[in-house]
Amino acid sequence: MACPCAGVPDHSVGSATPALEFDIIIIGAGSGNTLIGPELAGRSIALIDDGEWFGGTCLNAGCIPTKMFVAPATIISEAADAAQLGVDVAPQSIAVDWPRMRDRVFGRTDKLSRAGQRNRELKQPNVTVFRETVGFEDPHTLVSASGQRLHAARIVIAAGSRPAPLLAAYEPGSGIHDSDSIMRMDDLPDSLLVIGGGAVAAEFSHVFSAFGVAVTQVVRGERLLADLDDTVADRFTSVARDSWTVLTGASVDEIDRVDDLLVATLDTGEQVAVASVLVATGRIPNTDTLNAAAVGFDLHGDGRLVVDSYQRVLAGGSPVPGIFALGDVSSPWQLKHVANQEARTVLANLVAGDDLESAGDHARPGPVPAAIFSRVEVAHFGLTRAEAPADAIVVTREFGSTAWGWAHEDTLGACTIVVDRSNGSLLGAWIVGTLASVLLQPLVMAASSGRSIVGLARSMYWPHPAATEVVENALLDAEKELDK
Repeated sequence: MACPCAGVPDHSVGSATPALEFDIIIIGAGSGNTLIGPELAGRSIALIDDGEWFGGTCLNAGCIPTKMFVAPATIISEAADAAQLGVDVAPQSIAVDWPRMRDRVFGRTDKLSRAGQRNRELKQPNVTVFRETVGFEDPHTLVSASGQRLHAARIVIAAGSRPAPLLAAYEPGSGIHDSDSIMRMDDLPDSLLVIGGGAVAAEFSHVFSAFGVAVTQVVRGERLLADLDDTVADRFTSVARDSWTVLTGASVDEIDRVDDLLVATLDTGEQVAVASVLVATGRIPNTDTLNAAAVGFDLHGDGRLVVDSYQRVLAGGSPVPGIFALGDVSSPWQLKHVANQEARTVLANLVAGDDLESAGDHARPGPVPAAIFSRVEVAHFGLTRAEAPADAIVVTREFGSTAWGWAHEDTLGACTIVVDRSNGSLLGAWIVGTLASVLLQPLVMAASSGRSIVGLARSMYWPHPAATEVVENALLDAEKELDK
C-alpha cells in the first residue's frame, strides 16, 4: 500500500530557500476559497490547493457530484416502487447510460473547477495560487513539495480530509476504489463490494444498486448508520437489505485478484467475489500531510486540529497568534454547511486583526443538521432517544398516518422528535423517508431559535395534503405529552 504521507515536503532542507512573504496564506480551496472577497482585497494572499481538481472535496468528489448521481438513482428506485400505485414500469425498459451520466456530472463540476482556478490566477492580482502540497516548517512558515518557502503572519488551514485507506491486505490497482475515484470509472462494474456502513457507503450502495450493479455491503456492526438513532438505523438497514445484499458483523481481512475478479476474504471466513470494490470507511483529516504535530499544534485523537470558538488553532492549550482552521481538518462535522459557517467566523476575525473581540463570538447558529441521500433519505440533528434525558418526551409520527403518506403508499417513513419536558425545547429530530432533508428544516429553525414547541404547530398554516403535515402532527403529539 502507498504511504498516505507520500509527497509531504522535506522540511529539513526548506530553510535554505528565502521565504515568499504574504499577508495571508490559505491552505485549501474549498471553503477556504470563500474567504477571498472584497474584505481582503488589499491583502496579498497565497492560496494553496494540491487536489487533482481545484476547489475542494464538495465540488469535485463530495456533496455535489454524489447528489448528481443520486438523482437518477432515485428516479429508478421510484419507478420500481410505482407498482404499488398501479403503475407497472418494466425493468427492461430502464436503460442506464453510465458514461453519459458521468460526463453530465463532471462536465459541470470540472468546468467550475477550471473556471475557479482561472479566476483566482488571472483576475485577482493580490492572489497567488500554488498547486502543490505544503507542510509547516514553523507555525508561520510553509515549505512546498518543490522546496518553495512561504511565510505569513496569518494562515488559514482549510486543508480538508481524505478517504481513509482500507486496513486489510491487498495490492493497490484497478478495481479498488475510494469515493474520489469511483465516480470517474469508465464503465459500470457488474458487481461491487462496498466496505463501510456510514453515509458515504449508504449513498453509493443506493446509486450503484439502482443502476443495476449487484451490490454487497459489508459492515462491522449489526446495523448500517449505527451512529444514528436506533430506530432510524433499524429502518434504514431493513430498506437496504431489501435493495442490496448487506453483510453485518464482518470485516475484510484481505482482497486477492483471481482472474478478472477481486475476492474479499472476511474475518467470518466468508468470501465475496466482485468486479470492483469501494472502500468507504470514513475520512481522515489532512493534518499529517501538513506536518501539524511537529510544529506543536494541538490535535484531537482522530488527528483533527484543536480550535477555539474563534477558530484559532491551539498549541499547548493556547491560541497560536494568527493561525486559524476550518472545515474537516478541525471540525467533528464533516459537512459543507458547517465549514462555510466556520469560514464566516474566520473571515470576520481576519478583518478584525488582533482585536478579535470586535468580531464577536461567532458561535454556531444552532444545532447542526445532516442528511443522507440513499434508497430512503435520512435527516437529523441533536440527541437520539438513547442520549436524551430519561424524562424527555420522544414521539414518532409515521408518514403513513397522513394523506400524503396514503397517496404514496408510504409504510416506512417516520418523523421522531425529542423534546425537553422542562421547557418544551427541541433536543433532537430524526426523520427517515422521502423528502427527509426538506422536512427537517422547520424543526431546525425552531431548535435554533430556542423556542418551545408549545403552540408552534398552530402558529402557522401547514399545506394540506403535503408531506409537511407529518412534522405538524409530530409537534402536536409532543405538545399533548407535555400537557400530561
